[in-house]
Amino acid sequence: MDETEFWEIIDASREEAEGDPEEQADLLVERLTRLDPDSVLDYARHFEARYNRAYLWDLWGAAAVLFDGAGEETFDSFRCWLIGQGREVYEGAVHDPDALAELLGDFDVEIDGDGEEIGFAADEAYEQLTGAETPDLGIPMPGGEPLGAPFDLDDEKVLAARFPRLWERFGTG
Repeated sequence: MDETEFWEIIDASREEAEGDPEEQADLLVERLTRLDPDSVLDYARHFEARYNRAYLWDLWGAAAVLFDGAGEETFDSFRCWLIGQGREVYEGAVHDPDALAELLGDFDVEIDGDGEEIGFAADEAYEQLTGAETPDLGIPMPGGEPLGAPFDLDDEKVLAARFPRLWERFGTG
């Protein structure tokens, strides 16, 4: 599976789910179980590489603006959701997290941003196909701190200054 096929699966599932991340996760599992196990592992590698690439201080700060605070679990789930939004939103946010102000339509913290199940779709599909757990994908997990310059994720003034467009649209201040 190449990168284009990966994003096609993501896009088709998001469109069919009409943006509902739980429904999207179910549709991803359904689509992935139509593939062979090696293709599911390829999908999982693409997903994991993008998940790790999004381990950035600035992206965590953007999540903190959107959620009015974001702990580690929230940020992990947000990165899965971000991948589920498709290539344009994902790449735009990784390149410039403040661009989420323009890239996102409405954002409902009760529904949006929680992509934990999207992150487990490949594991679930692989297990359904093989009866076994997903093997090690050979992709190193990012260690320690996110990439970039650390800052106080709880300081509204810092968040407003770092993410002016996002803060204007979604900030609480």
